[in-house]
Parts: sequence; C-alpha cells; structure tokens
Amino acid sequence: MSAIDEQILGGRRLATAINVDERERRFQQAQASVHQELVAALELSKLSAGHPERVRSHVRRMAEHVCKNRSAALQDIDQGRLVDSVLNETFGLGPLEPLLADPEISDILVNGPETVYIERRGKLELTKIIFADEAHLLRTIQRIVSRLGRRIDEASPLVDARLPDGSRVHAAIRPLALDGPVLSIRRFGVDPFRMPNLLDLGSIVPDMATFLEAAVRSRLGMIISGGTGAGKTTMLNALSEYIPDGERLVTIEDSAELVLRHRHRVRLECRPANADGVGEVSARELVRNSLRMRPDRIIVGEVRGPEVWDMLQAMNTGHEGSLTTIHANSAGDALTRLEMMVAMTGFELPIPVVRQYLISGVRILVHLSRLAGGRRRVMQVTELSGIENGEIVRHDIFRFEQTGVDANNDAVGEFRATGYQPECLERMKAAGISLPQGLFATRKLTGTTERTGR
Repeated sequence: MSAIDEQILGGRRLATAINVDERERRFQQAQASVHQELVAALELSKLSAGHPERVRSHVRRMAEHVCKNRSAALQDIDQGRLVDSVLNETFGLGPLEPLLADPEISDILVNGPETVYIERRGKLELTKIIFADEAHLLRTIQRIVSRLGRRIDEASPLVDARLPDGSRVHAAIRPLALDGPVLSIRRFGVDPFRMPNLLDLGSIVPDMATFLEAAVRSRLGMIISGGTGAGKTTMLNALSEYIPDGERLVTIEDSAELVLRHRHRVRLECRPANADGVGEVSARELVRNSLRMRPDRIIVGEVRGPEVWDMLQAMNTGHEGSLTTIHANSAGDALTRLEMMVAMTGFELPIPVVRQYLISGVRILVHLSRLAGGRRRVMQVTELSGIENGEIVRHDIFRFEQTGVDANNDAVGEFRATGYQPECLERMKAAGISLPQGLFATRKLTGTTERTGR
C-alpha cells in the first residue's frame, strides 16, 4: 500500500461516505492559522525574486519557527506534516498536493470542502482530504486559474483549462454550482499507456492489437468511440505509436491530452474566447488550417461538432489513416452522432452523401466501455464495408461479451473473434502486411497471441 493510501485513506479503501475526522478539521484550522501568520511575517514580493530552492528553505524555517512558538497549542498535531502542509499551501495547491504527487491517481474530484474523491486504477475512492472551509477551496481554485492567466468569478463562473503538466482542469463556482465550488482534475502522465500496458490490463488481447496495428500501418481511417472515462484518448495514444516515423502528423485538440512520441508532428490546441467574448479559435478552424501544413495524417483528439465534416473531407482527399475519437454508447451510436455533427455545419447535405463520405474515409470503428468495477474493455472492433439499402453496413470483427460480475462486482466476460473476414485485408496486403492465418476464425480469444504465420 502506498504512502498516499496510509496518509489519505487511513490504510483502507473507502467506497462509501465517511464522517470527516475531527482531527483533520483541527489540522486544517491550525494550518490556516500558521499560514496566515507566516504570510503576514514574510515579504512575498521580495521572495518571489529569489532562487526557488532558497526561498522554499527560508519559508520552511519560518514555518518551523511559527510552529515551535505555538507548540503548546499544537501538541496533538504532527508538526512535521503541518510544516509540509503550510509549504503546500504557500507554493502549491494546498491539500491537493499529495494527490497530485501520486502517479496512480488519474482523476481528482472535489465536490466540496469536505468531499474529495479520486480515481485510482479505474475505481473511485473517497479520501480523507478536506479543505478548511468553502473559502479555502475557492482560493485554491482561484490560485489554479490565475496561474494560467484565467479568471473565475461571478461574471465568469466556469473555467476549463490545462495545467503545465498537461492535466485538464474544470472548475465551477456559484451561482452555477449550487452547493459551492467544485473542481475536477483529469491527469495525464508524461509516459502514457502504450499497447503493452493495455494488454497487461486486459483492456485488449494480442490478436485484436495485431489487427489494429495492421489497420494503422495500412492507413485505414479509424474512429475510436466510447463514453466518458472509457479510455478513448489512451487508445488513441497507443494506436498512434504504430504510425511510421517518416509520416508528418498534425494533432488538433480542444485541450491537449495526447502524448505522442512521434518525431515529425505539429500540435495544435483550440482557444476559447476571452472574457470579452473574442479570440476563439475552434477545432473546425484548426482542421481547415492543418490542411495547409502538408500533413500525412490528421489526428483530432475528439470530434464534437461541425469540424467532423472537414475531418471527413481530409480523410477522403489524401490524408488516409487519420484518427479521431467520439463520445458514443456503441459503434452504431457513433455513426448516428457523426451524421448529426455533419448536420451542424449548416450545409443541407443529403444523408446518402454524408454516409458515402463516412464509409469512404472511415474503415474501422473501435468501441470501448468502462464496465462494472471500473475495468475498461475494447467492446467492438468493427469494419464499415459499404452501403446497402441506404444504410451503412458494419461487421464486428472482434468483440467483448460480458457474462456477468464477480464477487467484487467486477465485470467478467470474454473476448471473441466473430468469424467475419474483413474486406480491408486486400488493402493490408497491398501495403505489404500479412496477418496470421486463422486470426479471424470464430473462437474465444486468449491473453496470448495465436499466430501461425506473419
């Protein structure tokens, strides 16, 4: 068990609400009092010009001095932890710093000053972390957004931004957040999951990964669909590893999350309007401009609106093998949403035209779900093979079939090959890629690659 488990969770996983520890309340009150005295004693404007390590050491000595002078009042409080907490409040994000230091935590969800959840390894846990009060939480949120050159107040009560480490931050305050300030931080590691990691986690099995690698290398257009937290961006990162280094990539994201190791890439990020409502740069504008950058492939982090039409046009005009993600509950739902997004362009395009563009640019759909217990699985790998009677024809190549849940309420099931022989094999052969014999034979898929040739 990690030190964070011991410190925050008291050595046990918390799945239901707990009463806030009165000792933790007293600790936060003491921390606020010491911090207030420290700020009053320090000339922070002068300190900001000093070397960061020397400044931190100086503030630590001052905090230790304040705690020593208050030793009688603080006799039941861990003064070493108190000093660290004061430093976190002075230089960092206060009570959130221990969570930000834990690489296993993927989400930090603050519902209020005494309700802080985390997601670790796909499961939500209620922590013992608290803020002194609502004002303390609000100050922490304001500290986050001010460092990013943004503001949050009654006139602008919502902020969606990105921390320097790539983590995505969303905050809301009153009057929109009825119960007071709320904060969510979606973290993205410097070293993201790759396909071997997803295989180890059981999110996918080797035969499926072998096919998807061949699909990327043979430049088949691909869309990854799934609900919130299903692992779409993680899968997009993993599949992008298969793009040859000699190709030029342009990535477009609403908020930068992709961590690609590809050397020949250009990263673009949308920009929201400023406080005066001007300066917005949309995903659609970036997709259009990316076409002037001579990309071999365009990767859009997530399509949400009319930019999908420009993306489809790019996939049909020399940018084969481009990839994107979309929020959807199934592969079929993903296609319906794509059609609806094209309608958002304002062009009155007939549905048959839209569907023809779809199947010409997109060949493979990969659908993911987050199942009971937090486990993420590739639910469907689907080929779009044409149009019959005005409808897009799709065939599942592989799928995950859930059979129930175990004693821990974790989803159980099996990956299966459906027996469908995809038509895109000819495209793969033309690209010089041969797949193992029997890869598509109807059977249960195991955690080891079943190959008889390459």
